[in-house]
Amino acid sequence: MEGLERIILEQPFFAGLGPEFGAAISGCARNVRFAAGEYLFREDEPANEFYLIRQGSVALELHSPGQQPIVVATLREGDILDGSWLVPPYCWTFDARAFELVRVLGVDARCLREKCEADHDLGYELMKRFAGAMGERLRAMSLQVADVYGPPRS
Repeated sequence: MEGLERIILEQPFFAGLGPEFGAAISGCARNVRFAAGEYLFREDEPANEFYLIRQGSVALELHSPGQQPIVVATLREGDILDGSWLVPPYCWTFDARAFELVRVLGVDARCLREKCEADHDLGYELMKRFAGAMGERLRAMSLQVADVYGPPRS
C-alpha cells in the first residue's frame, strides 16, 4: 500500500494533498494496464472507476451512427480520465481507447465516493481538482471545435 500512496502523492493531479488523503485514496487504488487499441471504458457504461494515466496515451472518442469515431481529446501521462464517476448517474460520457500500451492508476469509484462522504475535506479537495481538470478539458475541446467549424483561414 505504501507504494501506491507514494505514487498517488507524486502525481501532479494530487499535488499538495496531505498523507492522510494519500492513504485514503490508495486504499481504493490499483495499477491497471491496457493494450494498444483496448477500450478503458465505453460511453454509457457505469463509471465504476476513475483513471489517472501513468504511461502512454488515450483517445477520448465520440461516436455517431454510421461514422468513424471522432477523437475529441488525446490524454497523456498525468492526465485524468473523465469525472463521470463523481456525479450521478455515474456513467461514462465518452469512449476511452488506448493508443499504445497504457498504464494507469485505477481508483474504485464507489470506495472513493464513500470516503469523500465520510471526510468532506477529502471530497472538497478532490472536487476542486476534478472541476479544474474538467474545465481545462472543456476549454481545449471548445478551441478544437472553433478550429474545425470556425470561419476558413485566409
